Amino acid sequence: MSLYPVIMCGGSGVRLWPLSRPERPKPFARVLGGSLTLFQETAQRAAPLGPLLVIAGADHGGLIREQLAELGLSADVLLEPEPRDSAPAMAAAAIHLLRRDEEAVMVVLAADHHVPDGGAFRDAVVRAAPFSRAGRIVTLGIAPTFPSTAYGYIRAGRGESVRTVDAFIEKPDAARAAALIAEGCLWNSGNFIVPATTLAYELGRLAPEVLEAAEAAVETATGPGDGRLLGEVFRTAPKISIDYAVMEKTSRAMVAPADFSWSDVGAWDVVHTLSDPDGAGNRLEGRVEAEGVTGSYIRADGGAEAVVVGLSGVAVVADGARVLVAPLADSQAVKRGVERLQARGPAGFPDLSSAAAWFGLWLRTAALPVWWTLGADRERGGFVEAIDQEGLPQPAPRRGRVQGRMIFSFAQAGMMGWSGPWREAVRHGLNGLTRDFLRPDGLIRCLVGLDGRPLDDTPHVYDQAFALLGLASLGQAAESDAEALALAQRMREGLEALRHPAGGFRESGDQPFQANAHMHLLEASLAWEEAGQADWRDLSDEIAELALGAFIDHRGVLSEFFDADWRRAGGDDGRLVEPGHQFEWAWLLDRWGRARGRADGQLAARALHETGRQGVDPRRACAVNALWEDLTVRDGWARLWPQTEYLKSSLALGETEEALRAASGLRRYLETPVRGLWRDRQGPTGGFAAGGAPATSLYHIVGAIRQLEEQSPALSA
Repeated sequence: MSLYPVIMCGGSGVRLWPLSRPERPKPFARVLGGSLTLFQETAQRAAPLGPLLVIAGADHGGLIREQLAELGLSADVLLEPEPRDSAPAMAAAAIHLLRRDEEAVMVVLAADHHVPDGGAFRDAVVRAAPFSRAGRIVTLGIAPTFPSTAYGYIRAGRGESVRTVDAFIEKPDAARAAALIAEGCLWNSGNFIVPATTLAYELGRLAPEVLEAAEAAVETATGPGDGRLLGEVFRTAPKISIDYAVMEKTSRAMVAPADFSWSDVGAWDVVHTLSDPDGAGNRLEGRVEAEGVTGSYIRADGGAEAVVVGLSGVAVVADGARVLVAPLADSQAVKRGVERLQARGPAGFPDLSSAAAWFGLWLRTAALPVWWTLGADRERGGFVEAIDQEGLPQPAPRRGRVQGRMIFSFAQAGMMGWSGPWREAVRHGLNGLTRDFLRPDGLIRCLVGLDGRPLDDTPHVYDQAFALLGLASLGQAAESDAEALALAQRMREGLEALRHPAGGFRESGDQPFQANAHMHLLEASLAWEEAGQADWRDLSDEIAELALGAFIDHRGVLSEFFDADWRRAGGDDGRLVEPGHQFEWAWLLDRWGRARGRADGQLAARALHETGRQGVDPRRACAVNALWEDLTVRDGWARLWPQTEYLKSSLALGETEEALRAASGLRRYLETPVRGLWRDRQGPTGGFAAGGAPATSLYHIVGAIRQLEEQSPALSA
């Protein structure tokens, strides 16, 4: 029977705010000021025992890979689509290991504990392992060094090196903690040694719903071994800890007393105790000056500086724009304050003028210069697909839709008064589009290689829509551009070959009957109308009528995929609802309805927006990726583009407070080390996935900022 360390990365570490935050929670932060994070310490300590398995939130997969690579370690990684506490996580780990080794023994470790003596820890595990192999669940009990109110306790029963468990005791008050220590109770470390078969059996007996969801989630997991995403069914698992689900009910529990130094590093007073003091009993880290200060922990990270005068026994922690000041003796109370702050959502803008000013400055002084200097490929032409978070363009085959979107973005920048070289940027994009992507029939091919040769000659309706939108914006910005108009007319004629007999257009690929391609074609045709080309009006009306008659139901729910008669598709495809598209269609139909004097268009826009709001997470103030048809969450991740559409729709419909919330949520995506870039994917707990800034998002961002500026009283006065 082999040992398999299972590192649990579920802790949020709220008490260590602001260093510990959703995008970089406690396990992945250098809490103790050394070269390693707590997760890295744990991985390094556990690796000699056997192959590592890590289970964590889906938004932290990138951090895990990066931090393991720094140590030269590898691991299987299971990613949770939503945190469901320790019992479902351990259940998924057990099922995963049983598929690999029916005799696997799990060594379950919290990722955020500090154990200086790794050898002593491993010795304790090896001593306990024979008892676990006999079908027991052995937990490591730590000999207490003080009456902690932050830890649970274990009352041990019979035995010597490993003993039975008489009782698990919840976190006590100070007097009760002292009494428990006096009677010989141990701290509950939350580390377990248990055969995967035993854990699965006990879960099946005591918490069958947990085991059932975990089995299905492992069965439907996707992705590579170092980042395997558990299936969506994992969200249905009861949210329950292993203590409540199993340990307090099972007759198989045992405890192995251990006397190595151990801490869960749960709050700033603990960090203060574990750090090296100066002569005044202070622990100072970063650019800090302390005058007349004693017995305190003061830290400045993220470019912050701190000056503290005349205080004693306090924690002062600054990380960028976030600051904590608290008595060390009251460190446990930090959690309550942070939870109240988080319940208010992201830091908000006081009014639309302030939001417009912030985004406008970011766009003109950072984003547009970055994407013209780094995003424009002077060697191969056109624009790159993405820029990584260190500011390096990412080489990849080019898509036609990116070139159309970048033409749109820089043409819009010109109309917004950007003083930079927008004309040169637009011409650069147009030259790349016509040279590499224009087919003989006037349509735009899908994909070309870095050498400019076609890789996919397919003319997707979606790609034509963005080429037409970019050309319309050029026509608006340049006050009628003859080349843009001629290209657009050829493209529109070519589109006739893609018409569908039942109305609308047939898209290329596996989903030929879809709303999305029509949405962007409507956007392009409205833009050409606004550029003074009235002959586009019929196309706008045709698509809007198709949306009102087929795409949107009586509740204001937009379907994405259809059959050849424009009836909603069956199966899961037909049940998909995307909040971002709800908002995007709301913005377009309100625009169309106002232009035509059509109340039905405006009413549909309102209904679409209201339905889309069901997909906004109030804690993150962001629109999630997907709902089911009954408007329950299907995918709790959130991308940047739905957030921009949430902002545009809120502005168009006069929902000022909602627009401010949407703007506050959007700002988080744009707060990156290289100013002018953005993060694309936000996880269910608020952290951001690793990855570059995709060029396609600039179109969404520019559109949202332009609408924000147009509706900001101070800027439009």
